[in-house]
Amino acid sequence: MRIPILLLLACLLPGPIALAQTAPVPQVKVGATRDPVDKSYRKMLQGVDRFERDRALAPQASLRFRLLPRQPGVDMTGVRLRIAGDTVSIPLPLAEDNSFAPVRNAQAAREDAVLIANRKATTMSWRAQVITPGLPPGTRRLGDLRLECRAGMDSGLISNDPQIIAWLSSMLYSTDKVCSQPDGNYLFFTDRPLFGVTLVHGERRLALPFRMLYAGGEQTPASLPYCDCQVLLDHTYYAPLWDASWPDDTLLEFTYMDEVAP
Repeated sequence: MRIPILLLLACLLPGPIALAQTAPVPQVKVGATRDPVDKSYRKMLQGVDRFERDRALAPQASLRFRLLPRQPGVDMTGVRLRIAGDTVSIPLPLAEDNSFAPVRNAQAAREDAVLIANRKATTMSWRAQVITPGLPPGTRRLGDLRLECRAGMDSGLISNDPQIIAWLSSMLYSTDKVCSQPDGNYLFFTDRPLFGVTLVHGERRLALPFRMLYAGGEQTPASLPYCDCQVLLDHTYYAPLWDASWPDDTLLEFTYMDEVAP
């Protein structure tokens, strides 16, 4: 049976393998209200560990995490992010695209800290981002996406629908199942609305079918609020992560809506 699309959308939030080691952080009491949708710092580190362990999929790539809008009208300018524990508060500088490099801090891990942004928890999505430098514009590398799925799943970036969480629990949050089987598709995003995606390796080319674009075309008004793609539906696609006939160096070439004549 095909996995419900809502689960597929429940995925997650890249930085060099040598993560920055922070200097000792002053112990400052943080008045942080822990929202169950705030992201676990320990889980984020598990995603970083997975990136380092499976780095052969994308040996030149780096890992970052990125914040994306989830609801209409969300202002993504001026977003501030921090790691908040019982006695620590560690600001995480965001790049222009609202991405950040993972940072290791032993004290924050001991305190089971959370990542908190200055936005309502359900207004943003969190994604892993694994990108090999020097790729042609408008492309992604399949090995990068395979590693991105694994790091993202291990980071625990899931949607806020209880049914999704229950389904994931029944799967034991299996990264291997979600990232390595046809029924475990993981949703990816582009920065611009998509018209089409083509797989390219040597002389071989294959346009992805419609069912692998726009979250599979299966979203309804009732289900969309639970989807990380809520306001980015036309930016979404699935990749054949499970298909070994397409090697890691396969490129995905994107055609965007604004490049296509009416």
